[in-house]
Amino acid sequence: MMDISPLVSLTQSLKDAKVLCIGDLMLDRFVHGAVERISPEAPIPVFRVTRETEMLGGVGNVVRNIDAMGGSPLLVSLVGQDDTAKSVKAQLTAVSRLSANLIEDDKRPTTIKTRYLAAGQQMMRADRETTTAMSSGLRAQLIDAVEKALPDADVVVLSDYGKGVLGNGVAAQLIEIAKKAKKPVLVDPKGLDYSIYGDATLITPNRKELHEATSLPTSDDGEVITAAKKLITDHGIEAVMATRSQDGMTLVKDDGEVRHFPAEAREVFDVSGAGDTVVATLATALAAGGSLEQAAQLANVAAGIVVGKVGTAVVYEADLTAGLRHSEISDAETKTVELVSLLEDVERWRKSGLKVGFTNGCFDLLHPGHVSLLKQAKASCDRLVVGLNSDSSVKRLKGEERPVQSEASRATVLSSLSAVDRVVLFGQDTPLELIEAIKPDVLVKGADYTVETVVGADVVQAHGGKVVLANLEDGHSTTGTISRMNR
Repeated sequence: MMDISPLVSLTQSLKDAKVLCIGDLMLDRFVHGAVERISPEAPIPVFRVTRETEMLGGVGNVVRNIDAMGGSPLLVSLVGQDDTAKSVKAQLTAVSRLSANLIEDDKRPTTIKTRYLAAGQQMMRADRETTTAMSSGLRAQLIDAVEKALPDADVVVLSDYGKGVLGNGVAAQLIEIAKKAKKPVLVDPKGLDYSIYGDATLITPNRKELHEATSLPTSDDGEVITAAKKLITDHGIEAVMATRSQDGMTLVKDDGEVRHFPAEAREVFDVSGAGDTVVATLATALAAGGSLEQAAQLANVAAGIVVGKVGTAVVYEADLTAGLRHSEISDAETKTVELVSLLEDVERWRKSGLKVGFTNGCFDLLHPGHVSLLKQAKASCDRLVVGLNSDSSVKRLKGEERPVQSEASRATVLSSLSAVDRVVLFGQDTPLELIEAIKPDVLVKGADYTVETVVGADVVQAHGGKVVLANLEDGHSTTGTISRMNR
């Protein structure tokens, strides 16, 4: 079993990381709707728009991930002078620890990718962009901004989406500047010519990109290793982290060392931005003082988490910690989450048309009565969230001798049940704040309550949800069990 304690300690040090991010900045727009008929004008579906959302893409998504993990990102990039640029700047204001320097080009539209989604599936993507290289004047401004930001950074990330910021020799120039300043340089690459990334510390191609850049097969472990070694030899790159989808990741170093990281077992909902999460995690972990191998392990956990989220999503430090702790126990999906991650899960479930249920309790010494209630709760919904009282909350409610089992132990036992989809801890005496945040479609409590006395019933009913009172199994009680044990 892997000793996760050094990695957990590393995640707690991510707040000390400072990462300079340079590359193509864009806006990701998601148009959600429904397709219910065919157009009378042509044999095409009619897309009825219901709502639209926007978030940062490209190097902006790298920045978002670094910030979510607790690091401090520095950003140097290029935007146009248009409404999309205004939206990008507005999105950047939500990145709390960000220091940004955006160079404006009045001749360049800010890149925007618009995705149309119905029933949780992407139907089409429309891109507005230019891929021309920067003018010499803009290039000089960008280089100057990088040189000014570099002393404050521990690691540099080049995020190349082929939109012109890193083209025409800019990437090579930035690598040279960073290496002279003794800063590691990580590159999320694009295109076929990797000589432009020569002397980089690490590059992160996916399987397809690795094949295209080397013209070598990349179907199995051996072929991936051979192709990665070719990149290292041909271009003086110190290490290659090849991302391989369901086959995990492979780290190949210039000293010949190879490490393979199996894919984390997850429900894959959306792979958008997964590469951004990988390079962001690698950079943040290295900047926090982790080794390359430790950074790779964290990046693998992060990749497994982010593909189960909606759109170009991010991974939080709490996600990483929970993922690491779960990996020490089993290979099943991590179910114990922080509220911020839970709300993303709930949003994803609802977009897929799933009904969300909620119940809560101390669940100290799980017994058949608990199991029966949870089964009934799951039968009333598609996804069941269990609110679990923290140790301090149980102590206030049950007395100084309780709980018998710690909150971590109780959460682990609950997570092992097939009826339970997520477990979230709360420290208050009641779960009202959780219920107000989640807004479950179904709220379940035991039949020893009435609907009027169930905490949060009014909240659930106000938005059209219902309250279910589950039948109780006679003769089962944690308090009674403890009393019998103490006789």
